[in-house]
Amino acid sequence: MKKRFSDEQIINILKEAEAGLAVKELCRKYNISDATFYTWRKKFGGMEVSEARRLKAVEDENAKLKKLLAESLLDNEALKAALNRKLLTVENKREAVRAMQEQTPISQRRACFLVGLSRASFHYRSTVAAGDSALSERITELAHERRRFGYRRVHQLLRREGIDVNHKKVYRLYREAGLAVPKRKRRKGIAMERHPLVLPEAPNQTWSMDFVMDSLACGRRIKCLTIVDDFTKECLDIPVANGISGNQVARTLDTIAAFRGYPQAVRTDQGPEFTSKALDQWAYDNGVELKLIQPGKPTQNGFIESFNGRFRDECLNEHWFRDLAHAREIIGNWRRDYNENRPHSALRYQTPLEFAAGYRTTEKGSKLTDVTKR
Repeated sequence: MKKRFSDEQIINILKEAEAGLAVKELCRKYNISDATFYTWRKKFGGMEVSEARRLKAVEDENAKLKKLLAESLLDNEALKAALNRKLLTVENKREAVRAMQEQTPISQRRACFLVGLSRASFHYRSTVAAGDSALSERITELAHERRRFGYRRVHQLLRREGIDVNHKKVYRLYREAGLAVPKRKRRKGIAMERHPLVLPEAPNQTWSMDFVMDSLACGRRIKCLTIVDDFTKECLDIPVANGISGNQVARTLDTIAAFRGYPQAVRTDQGPEFTSKALDQWAYDNGVELKLIQPGKPTQNGFIESFNGRFRDECLNEHWFRDLAHAREIIGNWRRDYNENRPHSALRYQTPLEFAAGYRTTEKGSKLTDVTKR
């Protein structure tokens, strides 16, 4: 078996040769060839043990640096292969690792390290339940029918259909299908003191009104007067016209009051129709308080502003009105759908009509109980 000599042993052998021992005797003594001896003398001739150790350290350091340089070049080459991919999801990272391995000789372990993915996650394969595909299809159908609905409202619609599913699972499938509704960016404004909105305790205590503008296909402007009961969240009416005056606002309120009675107060902004003599006279004649918010502070009328946002997103932005009659038909259908079918988060995901009916039943029952006690 061939014997290996350390650097210190080689230098000691060379020193013996320098002391006068013949090369052949030296080779026979240590069982080495003449070529090996002369190779040693060429490399270590005239060196001390300390110098050999330093030479060994330098060689080891050079070898490490060469290895690091090679790994760095390979890493750069591998990263270039994955540059055109967004490394946001686990599946994106898996694709990047596969691309690195296909285009470069990098190891799987190193590729996973570069993209920040564990090897266990790379090899993991999900076991999707058999019913998830059907549920995902139904969620997609509902999301396309109700384009502005989030996963919570979709979850409520599924529960109404008798599908008993956890909201977290609905959220996961909703996200995987790419149905997440983009969040609105909050508009930055001057920080000002907000007047708190007091939620009414019963229907007809406070109504809120505001105007929403849109246009027809011909470019002519239309005005929509939105009227909401702040307690039940019912949309009481949305008259649509090219122009709505203060007298027309008063007539609309009289029409609504004929079925459900007059409110205690009506909250509006300081638009010309709401500050007109006609509406002021109507409020005086019927004992209704007009609550006008401060100019430039729409948050003081937050209930109607929230409703207007939904109205724009789910109705006005989704349709192109041919004429005034077409606009009234579409808006009327949307109002009925809003009152009868749309779950409202502030009402524990009941529709406004369900909440109002439940409140009337509860109130009637409490009155009967009071009469019985008397």
